Amino acid sequence: MQPIAKSSKLNNVCYDIRGPVLARAKEMEEEGHRIIKLNIGNPAPFGFGAPEEILQDVIRNMDSASGYTDSKGLFAARKAIMHYTQEKNIRGVHIDDIIIGNGVSELIVMAMQALLNNGDQVLVPMPDYPLWTAAVTLAGGAARHYLCDEQTGWLPDLKDMENKITANTRGIVLINPNNPTGALYPREILEGIIEIARHHGLVIFADEIYDKVLYDGNTHTSIASLADDVLFVTFNGLSKNYRTCGYRAGWLVISGEKRHAADYIEGLNMLASMRLCANVPGQLAIQTALGGYQSIDDLVAPTGRLCKQRDLAYNMLTEIPGVSCVKPKAGLYLFARLDPKVYPIKDDQQFILDLLLEEKVLLVQGTGFNWHSPDHFRVVFLPNLDDLTEAFTRIARFLENYRKQHSTIALVDKKETKQRSVQA
Repeated sequence: MQPIAKSSKLNNVCYDIRGPVLARAKEMEEEGHRIIKLNIGNPAPFGFGAPEEILQDVIRNMDSASGYTDSKGLFAARKAIMHYTQEKNIRGVHIDDIIIGNGVSELIVMAMQALLNNGDQVLVPMPDYPLWTAAVTLAGGAARHYLCDEQTGWLPDLKDMENKITANTRGIVLINPNNPTGALYPREILEGIIEIARHHGLVIFADEIYDKVLYDGNTHTSIASLADDVLFVTFNGLSKNYRTCGYRAGWLVISGEKRHAADYIEGLNMLASMRLCANVPGQLAIQTALGGYQSIDDLVAPTGRLCKQRDLAYNMLTEIPGVSCVKPKAGLYLFARLDPKVYPIKDDQQFILDLLLEEKVLLVQGTGFNWHSPDHFRVVFLPNLDDLTEAFTRIARFLENYRKQHSTIALVDKKETKQRSVQA
């Protein structure tokens, strides 16, 4: 019999956040090992439950969740989202400009499927959240990765962005606050991106799922609030700000120059109708979440659990020789750099696997976020302080052994080179 192969559309698609190293970690757990997981931004396993008022409202209204809703979502939920866009100073948003999805992930795929023809290109940040690159690829397009510069705090390099634009470029993806770096983009950077999109007639796709997970008094500016003459598609949801990842309640908002995008918007509406509607129980949480007490503010305050865990993770990581990191202003992650002179890594996935096998700590390698070199890794700082302390103690021990091993190898190589030189 002929083997049944996967679609060739998947040949260049990867999602290493849930890749082969995670599969090995699951095998180890089945064998009885306890793995400290710093790989996925899923708050629930670490004691971050949904706010009680959201949970209770969903339970009370569950009787009304049996049937399909409008393909774009419940009216009350979309009305609450519309009010939220007004709070973010995004102008001209109406109920029909909002589509609710089964998490932002579904909507990202829909947005790319509705826009791209084979060979079209989309500018995606490097590093990125890899679903963006995968969604572009699955839609028949090609992701061109513009550099986010670690030396400037991971801000987008606007010159590099401009240089990546071709006649086939259709849009620019902006992840702000950024996953995996924790960067938060200032107004001048956002205005520079708008000017590039304006000049080249591009759509701006703004992933703002972490817009309330902000530290040190920082504030978030929605890029769609800064112009009306560019088409914006803004993504947000409940999963991170309200610790409800499993509810799968996300939304996209269309704003800005909509008149010339009628055909694209029709495509989005077609795809929304084809999947009938987003899950209704998750939609029931939206109005209460957006209009209720914002408990995320307590978690990110200087005395809050998330802020304390970020500070501990940053301090312990950067105390390790040869490890540096830009302190995140937002989000749930650190994107740490390993000095290549100290850690001459050739295959960062193997490096992460070795760490898992030796120390029972699970991370994600930097190339899993489409970073160009095997010299970074992402850390999730959701575990409690004791577990984080244990995890970073193990990571430090692993890296110390790595340094010793490779310094010995380098010394041997140097002696052999010298001997060959003398013999010659």
